Amino acid sequence: MRAPIALTLLAALAACAHPPMAGGGAARPADFYPLAGGAEWTWEDQSPQLPAGRPALRTVRVLERGPDGFFRDSARGELRVGTCVEDRSRSLLCGPIAVGTRWSSVLTPTSTENYEIVAVGERVETPAGRFDGCVRVRANMRASADTELINETSYAPGVGPVRIEVVAVGDGKAVPQFRALLRAHRPGSP
Repeated sequence: MRAPIALTLLAALAACAHPPMAGGGAARPADFYPLAGGAEWTWEDQSPQLPAGRPALRTVRVLERGPDGFFRDSARGELRVGTCVEDRSRSLLCGPIAVGTRWSSVLTPTSTENYEIVAVGERVETPAGRFDGCVRVRANMRASADTELINETSYAPGVGPVRIEVVAVGDGKAVPQFRALLRAHRPGSP
């Protein structure tokens, strides 16, 4: 099972309840997923089903902001930032930015994704460099009666998603499904 990189694809100390951002205020979801026209992320897909040593690259670029406030990207994703970072179906990152913050997104009458901020202030190493002050969000979703998908996305302040990992858990086993690390990022212009 492949999971899309999150743009729909396809971040400060762990003890802080609300990590401070530049300017002294508490962090907000928008601080961890800056959306602007021309912003671009290139991820290195290191999923286990790919041939060893041959990561695939995927670049997603923000094309435009629609009249409804959603930013459309080159992968046909649409995101906006308000009290949460959200696509058309789900909330991907909500505040307060603190370990233990939880929310849910109901996708269909039988499918709900449950989210929780599981780490604040993490350091994440990627091919694009080292990112400090990251927030890690865990999303759980029932894929079948005996399998649960766990998606963990790490967001770096001022950058967006820098690491995405999906694991299928069933019969007492965790099987990696998908892994992507940020290889390059270019901020957009407001």
